[in-house]
Amino acid sequence: MRKVKWGVLGAAKIAVTRVIPAMQLGDCCEIVGIASRDREKAGKAARELGIPKAYGSYEEMLADPEIEAVYNPLPNHLHVPWSVRAAEAGKHVLCEKPIGMNTAEARQLLEARDRTGVAIGEAFMVAVHPQWARIIELVRGGRIGELRSVVGTFSYYNVDPANVRNVREWGGGGLMDIGCYPIKTSRMVFGEEPARVFGAMTRDARLGGVDVLTSAILEYPQGHCVFTCSMQLQQQQSMRFYGTKGRIEPEIPFNATPGGTSRITIDDGRDLTGGGRAVEEFAACDQYTLQGDRFSRAVREGGAVPVTLEDSLRNMAVIDAVVRSAETGKWEKPAGWL
Repeated sequence: MRKVKWGVLGAAKIAVTRVIPAMQLGDCCEIVGIASRDREKAGKAARELGIPKAYGSYEEMLADPEIEAVYNPLPNHLHVPWSVRAAEAGKHVLCEKPIGMNTAEARQLLEARDRTGVAIGEAFMVAVHPQWARIIELVRGGRIGELRSVVGTFSYYNVDPANVRNVREWGGGGLMDIGCYPIKTSRMVFGEEPARVFGAMTRDARLGGVDVLTSAILEYPQGHCVFTCSMQLQQQQSMRFYGTKGRIEPEIPFNATPGGTSRITIDDGRDLTGGGRAVEEFAACDQYTLQGDRFSRAVREGGAVPVTLEDSLRNMAVIDAVVRSAETGKWEKPAGWL
């Protein structure tokens, strides 16, 4: 298959340190350009990463006919505007999570996809990792009986006021940055949508009111997901899936070691000392490489991108409902994606 020629909007840290190097290792991706509003910054990133072209504006890159697909790792408030512009320029778009600032914005992107006919997807890299495919397979196959409860945590410590994650008007905050992961993965494994949610938020006035501690209950038809995310706690991530006959837990659920092995634990619960515990290990891989290749194959061969915008709308609707619930103090129903 002929490789898809990619351009990157901006020189965000995640792009230059993780996603671009991983995509460059793929069978189906060729990174041919990187754009920044600072030409020197784009040039520096291009030299360091061996990218042939550097652009001094996003518009310049979108006007380049050689670029077939765009990776958008810009701050959250720029996800939809620049993804729409890329689509209107005839470029396929892989946009970082969360897909937009809210469900209404995400719907604008879906409409742009349908209007232009390009492929657009959300960069939830966990969706392509083999450990998650296996967890879904085990749950569907009844390995832990009937899934009833999911418990998750995701946190890190960041109080830098200049960091985009701490700028509320740019879509900062713990829920948007990392809370979206337990929402996404619980939806994947339950295989259904939460009927209602309840949320609680702690906001930091010193950082313009971004949420720095958010907890939520997602009520699914089969059971519950309870998670906490924070930008002001010790680094931690976990997702545990409890069924009527056992539990499953990935060792590192979201940021699986790039190029390293991954493990999941399955425990039938026969005792509290691990007597019924088994561990499955997965061969070394990089989920960003897999994501880039899977998206590129969808561009070349047709078919669905790894995370469709329809799925993104559903995830965004849950995020919106958690925010509303934290404000109203009531259970809220995800809405706006039907």
